[in-house]
Amino acid sequence: MTTPPPTIDISGPSDGGGDDGAASDGGGDDASPSAAPEVPAPDPADYPGMDENTPEGAEQAFRYYIAVSMWTHRTGDDKVLRSLEGQGCTGCAELNSDLPKLQEAGSYWGEYSLKDDQIEVYPGDIFDQEVSYSFVLSEHLEPDVEAGGSKQVSETEYVTTGGMVWSNDMWIVEGLQGEWGPDAFDS
Repeated sequence: MTTPPPTIDISGPSDGGGDDGAASDGGGDDASPSAAPEVPAPDPADYPGMDENTPEGAEQAFRYYIAVSMWTHRTGDDKVLRSLEGQGCTGCAELNSDLPKLQEAGSYWGEYSLKDDQIEVYPGDIFDQEVSYSFVLSEHLEPDVEAGGSKQVSETEYVTTGGMVWSNDMWIVEGLQGEWGPDAFDS
């Protein structure tokens, strides 16, 4: 498993509900990672059925979680993100491990886009449903919290699996495993 990039903000705001599998680029024209831009949160309406206790609902809820994670890296606002993950989800903490440093520095990712590659859902052995989701995060700027300034981050492939549990009329990410980097799809 490779080391995750500083922060993940996959989905950004609504793409208008299109069915092409591509997520929004986060909107706006903020090209540099700096203070949190005014970027709308991902719209749950773009993830139809995520509020239903069905395999398709689990799939949409996991896509939404990933989108919110990426958006959080763009804005620093983690309230929605934390409401979607279980307290024991160590993979969630790993995926978002750079978020506290970004929040402390008050500097966030620049504009990005997400592109779905593949998604499958199947009954889990431990979780209610498991969602296998591969996507590509576009090239973007991220703050270099160690050296200062910003750095260009190359397009990154993600291969993730979310362990989803239906609780209190919503899907919660209780487990997460993933690989990311240039060769993630080759794994």
